[in-house]
Amino acid sequence: MIAFVSGPVAALAPDSAVVEVGGIGIAVQCSPNTLSGLRMGQQTKLATSLVVREDSLTLYGFVDDDERQVFELLQTASGVGPRLAQAMLAVHSPDALRRAVATGDEKALVAVPGIGKKGAQKLLLELKDRLGAPVGAPAVGAPVSQGWRDQLHAALIGLGYATREADEAVTAVTPQAEAAGGTPQVGQLLKAALQTLNRAR
Repeated sequence: MIAFVSGPVAALAPDSAVVEVGGIGIAVQCSPNTLSGLRMGQQTKLATSLVVREDSLTLYGFVDDDERQVFELLQTASGVGPRLAQAMLAVHSPDALRRAVATGDEKALVAVPGIGKKGAQKLLLELKDRLGAPVGAPAVGAPVSQGWRDQLHAALIGLGYATREADEAVTAVTPQAEAAGGTPQVGQLLKAALQTLNRAR
C-alpha cells in the first residue's frame, strides 16, 4: 500500500499529475479539485490509494487523508469503482457527500456524471451507515471566496492554457462562483471553465 507520494510536480494533465519521487516519476490520477492546488515544479504531498486490477496498477491522489478515506468507502457500495468514486469527489467535497447521504439528497448524487435516479437511491441506502456525519461546517469569509480565482487561474495555466484564455475562463465562471456563496468548489469551477474554453476553440 502506497499511503502518500511527496516530491516536486513534474507534469500536469487534465486528470492526472506526475510527482517525482526519488528520481522516479509517479503518475497519479487526481480530481480537478486536487489538480487545482498543484503547481509545476513545486513540492506537493498527496495522500494516495492504489487500485489493483488484473491488467493494471493505478494510483489515485488526494489533497488529504479524509478525501482518500471517502474515496475508498464509496467503493464499498455495489457498482462503484474508482472512476465513479473519483467523479463523485470531483463534483462534491467529502463533507458535501456526507451531508447528501445523511439527508437523503438524491439530487446531489444525480448531479454526478454516471449516476441516475435509481443508482442514487441505491447509493443512499448502501452508504447511509458508512460515510458518517460531516466533520466540519463550511468555511466562510472573504479570503476563501476570493481564493478560488487564483486557484482556478493557476490550474488553467498549469494545464497549458494561455494567460488570456485563463483570464477569460475565470471571468466566464464568476457568476457561477458568486451564486455558490462563500465557498465555491474550485473543482466544479474548473470543469465549467474547461467547458467554456472548449466551446471557444
